[in-house]
Amino acid sequence: MWSIIALVLVAGVIVICCKPRSSEPKVSKGTLEWYRAFQSEYVSSRDVAVWLPEGFQKGSTCDVLYLHDGQMLFDARTTWNHQEWKVDEVADSLIRNGVTRPFIVVGIYNTENRLIEYFPDKAAPSDCLTDVPKGDAYLSFIVKELKPVIDSTYHPEKSFIAGSSCGGLISLYAFCEYPDVFSGAACLSTHSSMELPFVKDSAIMAEAFRKYLAEHLPEPNSRFLYMDFGLDGMDKAYAPTQAKLDTLIRGLGWDSEHFVTLTFPGHDHNETCWSRRLHIPLEFLLSTK
Repeated sequence: MWSIIALVLVAGVIVICCKPRSSEPKVSKGTLEWYRAFQSEYVSSRDVAVWLPEGFQKGSTCDVLYLHDGQMLFDARTTWNHQEWKVDEVADSLIRNGVTRPFIVVGIYNTENRLIEYFPDKAAPSDCLTDVPKGDAYLSFIVKELKPVIDSTYHPEKSFIAGSSCGGLISLYAFCEYPDVFSGAACLSTHSSMELPFVKDSAIMAEAFRKYLAEHLPEPNSRFLYMDFGLDGMDKAYAPTQAKLDTLIRGLGWDSEHFVTLTFPGHDHNETCWSRRLHIPLEFLLSTK
């Protein structure tokens, strides 16, 4: 069972902030606060876990990082594949050693609609899909419903967004759709190939997404964009489409201080690999330098 910490009323919606249940992920560094079955007008309800660093006091200076696939972030004992991002350990080390500014992490759980919610609606040709994308609805949930609760409760200064695979795809889309909201995005192992069950032609879809980016990316060097992929397993298939993305983005005038793509030999498409390099995008987005 769980106990209620607070009832928060934002935009007419009551949100319950709770302590974790015994079956939920636990962290070894910092603390978690929970928003159970967060209700939305745009998407189905889902849990949201907010990680707070050691000694965090509400109202203190911090930034916020929104992370997709929230159930995979903190505790391998509770994940389907017994892997995790090690977000609490990595973030704690970076903050404690002064490598990054203090920040909190908002872990947004996925649902059975994960793939269709993590897809960029406006980039898709009308005849390219066999299902209706919900990326715009998912981002509306984050920006119009979840973010006001986070802002009013924890008072962060800057907001960032990150994810892996299709989570990287929707993070890049959010970076374009809401440049005034997100100061940067980290897209790990981005599913740039667009090979998905509801995509009729992945090559056409990948090209359409690049065209969308050419027209909708924020002003060059006004924000921070991190991308990467591994060179083993599923990740190595991203090399051709990521190379085209890199050429496009650099051609628009993005410099290496604001945009970077890295490759990682020996890294495959899983949480263990993402945890091993998570410190790199976090430092890129949140560095104290």
